[in-house]
Amino acid sequence: MDTVTLWEFLALGVAAALVGFSKTAVSGANTISLAVFAAVLPARDSTGALLPLLIVGDVLAVLTYRRHAHWPTLWRLFPAVAAGVVLGTLYMVWADDAAVRTSIGAILLLMAAVTVWRRRAADKAEERGEEKRDGGTAGAARLKTRSYGVLGGFTTMVANAGGPVMSLYLISTGFKKLGFLGTSAWFFLIVNTSKLPFSAGLGLIDTRSLLLDAALVLFVLPGAYLGRRCVDRINQQLFERLVIGATVLGGLQLLLR
Repeated sequence: MDTVTLWEFLALGVAAALVGFSKTAVSGANTISLAVFAAVLPARDSTGALLPLLIVGDVLAVLTYRRHAHWPTLWRLFPAVAAGVVLGTLYMVWADDAAVRTSIGAILLLMAAVTVWRRRAADKAEERGEEKRDGGTAGAARLKTRSYGVLGGFTTMVANAGGPVMSLYLISTGFKKLGFLGTSAWFFLIVNTSKLPFSAGLGLIDTRSLLLDAALVLFVLPGAYLGRRCVDRINQQLFERLVIGATVLGGLQLLLR
């Protein structure tokens, strides 16, 4: 990891504050953080530098929203996510920076497009007086959970970009704000902590990255506080639009860099 300049450190500090904000307010917003880290640091190294900060944010989110988690959803997701993490680890063995940025950016844009399409289809069905169905048959619901789980595990391992994927899944499943935040808080605390040995084994976390994290963690705390203060002022529709908008922005930043 190269030495960062003062301006690069300040940019990373803003991104770290956004990590805290995203964990307690708008989950998909941390795609902007991963894009900033990937812009300042080499893409592979950026994933290792960002992971400990995400875990700090996860701890703060769990302390804030731990009572609102929906554990049946979490248990359904974990097997598919574990498979995705293994696939992501294998991918990182040979992928270079350009491959990481392109693949993750494309996945984020695809998932955002699918979610917008699903929400519009559901709204049109409601306007016609039809019953809204989340996932259709049990088989379709299982396929949806496994698909999002594998994608979430893969993207979180490759570029810490599982937040948007799982945000889109929880929104499409019908979670409201507090349930969304509580479930995602526990999900990412468990998943990100389990990624530590994989990331260390790949050489993505080392002494220099941990020293950088020790300085940047001071920015995560005020970001998390600001997110908690703002979340009650964000209505559900705006909340969903912010998540999707942040996902699209992060995906475009990765693709166009």
